Amino acid sequence: MLKNVMFAAVATGLVVAVALPVQFTPAEAAAPLTCKEAAKLKYPADHAARAAYKKGCKEAWKAHKKATKTA
Repeated sequence: MLKNVMFAAVATGLVVAVALPVQFTPAEAAAPLTCKEAAKLKYPADHAARAAYKKGCKEAWKAHKKATKTA
């Protein structure tokens, strides 16, 4: 009887531990999206629009990176 109660308590503890949300650090939560991830969020079903958005995003990122590097 005691074994069954202990087993049930351990099993319940494991289920509760798995069900709890994982805590992220502020740095992980504020990590910027890649162009690919942003395109998938904005156009989840349209591949052509997603590709065009990703291309424009990469060009803008490269221009921004170049402008900040020379400054």
